Amino acid sequence: MPKATILYYNIFIIKAREFFKCNKKLILNADDFGMSKAYNRAVLDGYHNGFLSSASLCANGKAFNAAVNEIIPECPNLGIGVHLNIIEGRSLTKSKLLTNKRGKFNQSYLSLILKSNDSVFLEQVEYEFRTQIETVMNYTKVDHLDSHVHTHAIPNIFKITARLAKEYNIPYIRTQHEEMYFVPSVKKHLNLKYPPNILKILLLNNFTAQNIKVLKEYGLKTNDYLIGVGYTGLMDNMTVEYGLKALEEDCVAEALIHPCHYANPTRNQHYKEFLITQNKELEDKIKRLGFEITNYKKEYAVQ
Repeated sequence: MPKATILYYNIFIIKAREFFKCNKKLILNADDFGMSKAYNRAVLDGYHNGFLSSASLCANGKAFNAAVNEIIPECPNLGIGVHLNIIEGRSLTKSKLLTNKRGKFNQSYLSLILKSNDSVFLEQVEYEFRTQIETVMNYTKVDHLDSHVHTHAIPNIFKITARLAKEYNIPYIRTQHEEMYFVPSVKKHLNLKYPPNILKILLLNNFTAQNIKVLKEYGLKTNDYLIGVGYTGLMDNMTVEYGLKALEEDCVAEALIHPCHYANPTRNQHYKEFLITQNKELEDKIKRLGFEITNYKKEYAVQ
């Protein structure tokens, strides 16, 4: 056998061994489940006709009842989380420090950071989070917690989230460490969304470094990497693919999307993110990269 053939054969064997020793896992998660019928439809179609594996449910969403009564029963193996929300929509507790006179949330991310050392304010955050968790758990098992606009990542709010996760036996909380990676597309970078997203990565990576210590204290689990911060509002097949290509070691990665499937054809960003769940070519690429598509319900045997 020629030496070159032997060399290539040995390289192939080494690479094959490396591949089969890999323990890479991907959770494709739909945020904002329950916010509207379009979000609900995307979850149902993404689960049955695509490779969506997980969804985070808004207890205060306008389509919450439809989500728990019509969608979740049709998706028995879908991972379900609580998408804690103190940014948008109505409060379930009508907290005076979190809402306006109409009972709707009126806080910005900056205001939440500035108020996160106020013990009275944090008590109301905890009451709202607790109510939202219990509202979802009245209908379904919950395997993870995350939040609308990453508000639970704020360190003092994260401590509340971890304490509640432990109390309610919810094994996983999303953290937001994202590796910097670049998609070969000019349009992805020359726009008004991308520069602020880079600042978000820096802030959330800093928060994550603090929050990991809290997770260890409570014995909770988290993802190793998140995909979806740097290209928030720009997510598509390419951003998921290149995000995963940046991850070489064994890990649990979560890709977050905000998919909508509209009754009438509407090709906006939310619909583009729905199409991620339907792309068979992308699913095959993910598997060739060595990732198993899974969810926390499966990984942590939430029954």
